[in-house]
Amino acid sequence: MTKATQQEEALFDAARNLASPVARRAFLDQACGDDLELRRRIEALLEAGAEADKFFDDALKFRNAPFEKPPGAPEKNSTESGDSSEFSFAEGFGKRIGRYKLLQKIGEGGGGVVFMAEQEEPVRRRVALKVIKLGMDTKNVIARFEAERQALAIMDHLNIARVLDAAATETGRPYFVMELVRGTKITEYCDKNNLDNRQRLDLFIQICHAIQHAHQKGIIHRDIKPSNILITLHDGVPVPKVIDFGIAKATETPLTEKTLFTAYEQIIGTPAYMSPEQAELSGLDIDTRSDIYSLGVLLYELLTGRTPFDAKKLLQNGVDAMRKTLREQEPQRPSTMVTTMQETELTITAEHRQAEPPKLISQLRGDLDWIVMKALEKDRKRRYETANGLAMDIQRYLGNEPVVARPPSRFYRLQKLVRRNKIVFIAGAAVAIALLIGFGTSTWLFFRERDARRQAVSAEEKAVLAQANEAALREKAEARAKITQAAFLVNQDRFAEADQLLGDNSFSVPPTIESAVVFRSLGEWHALQNQWDEAANRFETLVQVNQSDSWDNNTLDYLRLGTALVEAGNPAAYRNFCEQTVSHFWGATNPVIAERTIKISLLLPPDEKTLASLQPFEETAARSFANADLSNVDSVFHAAWGSVSLSLIEYRRGNYAKAADWCRRCLAYSQDNQPRTATAEIILAMSDFQLGKKAEAASQLARGREIIENRFQSSLDPGDGEQGFWFDWIFGRIILSEAEKLPWPPSSASR
Repeated sequence: MTKATQQEEALFDAARNLASPVARRAFLDQACGDDLELRRRIEALLEAGAEADKFFDDALKFRNAPFEKPPGAPEKNSTESGDSSEFSFAEGFGKRIGRYKLLQKIGEGGGGVVFMAEQEEPVRRRVALKVIKLGMDTKNVIARFEAERQALAIMDHLNIARVLDAAATETGRPYFVMELVRGTKITEYCDKNNLDNRQRLDLFIQICHAIQHAHQKGIIHRDIKPSNILITLHDGVPVPKVIDFGIAKATETPLTEKTLFTAYEQIIGTPAYMSPEQAELSGLDIDTRSDIYSLGVLLYELLTGRTPFDAKKLLQNGVDAMRKTLREQEPQRPSTMVTTMQETELTITAEHRQAEPPKLISQLRGDLDWIVMKALEKDRKRRYETANGLAMDIQRYLGNEPVVARPPSRFYRLQKLVRRNKIVFIAGAAVAIALLIGFGTSTWLFFRERDARRQAVSAEEKAVLAQANEAALREKAEARAKITQAAFLVNQDRFAEADQLLGDNSFSVPPTIESAVVFRSLGEWHALQNQWDEAANRFETLVQVNQSDSWDNNTLDYLRLGTALVEAGNPAAYRNFCEQTVSHFWGATNPVIAERTIKISLLLPPDEKTLASLQPFEETAARSFANADLSNVDSVFHAAWGSVSLSLIEYRRGNYAKAADWCRRCLAYSQDNQPRTATAEIILAMSDFQLGKKAEAASQLARGREIIENRFQSSLDPGDGEQGFWFDWIFGRIILSEAEKLPWPPSSASR
């Protein structure tokens, strides 16, 4: 594609999107200038496009006209009529692609159409189905489509829409099926619910973690914008979901066997969110830092309600002017942008963020300005290296810690120190005041010298206390530096060096997300090498410092520690840990937290006190998982695991029939999770054994044992939530060990 052709296509697309003829003429006057030949070609394209639209509209009306079957004429099915599957889903809905019934169109891009569809087997559920548009199945579009399918398939993250299925139509046009995300784009959700800046930043941190996960899988999104980030509610909690990796790029390995090149001088992305290197169209390769820039634009919009450069102006000025703006023009700082708004717009923007206009400007000025502008650096070498780096700097801002983006002047460091340690500095100020009062009193009221001396002694004691506090602050700073260095080593898979650096972690570990990531990584590294004492040590620190993470990660961390303590052969420490677990999650209304608390506490046979303490958790879980919504993938997944936990607590109580019933519920669900299936088979075997059904129990035990033993023939890997984490396999192995201690007949217990 030549530069001239690209310019014509860009101008044609921009003009076609303007509904008013007057607006089109004004746009062409500005975009074409004195180039009459260029304007003639664009107007010819617009005229041809209008005629084509009319032709297809008339054809669609004709095809949708009711058809009266002559009397006695035989019925025709879709295959006999000559309508291909592609023609059917182009003309209407209620048609099928594979095992999916199309319900309605919910989105459309340059090369793909997204439908809401209904899957009828093996489970009945609503899904999103994306397929190449009719007439767009060129090699380039198919390659990009397959890239999106592969990109989503290799990712497993709470904040990224999951791929459920992938195939091709009868004529070879590829499609894939993904989780149906019912939500609102992030900017609309934040404004509609009037989220303050802290709440917006909390959502943004989750988005950064999702993009970091994609980058770690070798995928660049390249089109991060509000419409590709939807907010959905899980148990009333807003959860961002990143969608549409349609123009994603593999950074390390090819996603498909088909060649996937970006055509010369072809712009990929949305202009207002496009990085300078995307707009430059040079030989410079696009890397993950392009997504960092787009995240910076999104953060800018969340904080101010505007993008750094107005999207309409970028398009109206033409392609070359747009590229020059993105490459060379520096955007205003967020606080400056807000001050330039009209009074009405500023008031509305502040109300959406639950702040008065002066307070909003004050919030943005300083750290948030620096963070946003670092993400928007024209030179990508000066941006944040990773999405996690951006998230961690925002976390530092929320914790009143010095941010990386701001030059660390002495006054700035002192300012942050005062905010974090107000009590210490108030005490220091009190000491100074006491000294002044004492000095003045001893000078002007000599007859009270004794009292003045006593005040001086008291002041000296307070000064010593202040010095001690300063030493404590210095120790915390050194601990943070050590954690940051360990995080760097972990990111490079240099686990042994990071483990040696932290030693026995006797220093005061700061409770940050960065600390949690380091100790979780080191604990899993030890666990996968069967070094259970060391793993338990790291996981014990993890549950102490992980105070800022989501409840999902938090409960999984408790599962990690519980299995490590049992495998380390330390039942006393495990039972003490169970009491701490129940106390920590007491009063939880989330059914997933409830069932995981039960599972954590029942790895080994409990005492009566522990069983009694778990009753509220059992009631919460049973109420939620008794009747799972089979159309919801997440509901089925959690209900299946919940059935395992509920079967285990019934078995521990001696209610073997109820335990067997919960096990059979778990095994009846369609989702296949091997460690969960094996554990359910083993608990069912133990329950049936106690009920006297020893032949059935032996068969169930054999099935569960086979799954467990096959997995442990090779070394464990971290695993994932869908197929099972490593501690899910360890959990199954612990229950199997308990089952094999029952008095089985020799033929039944043989391995």
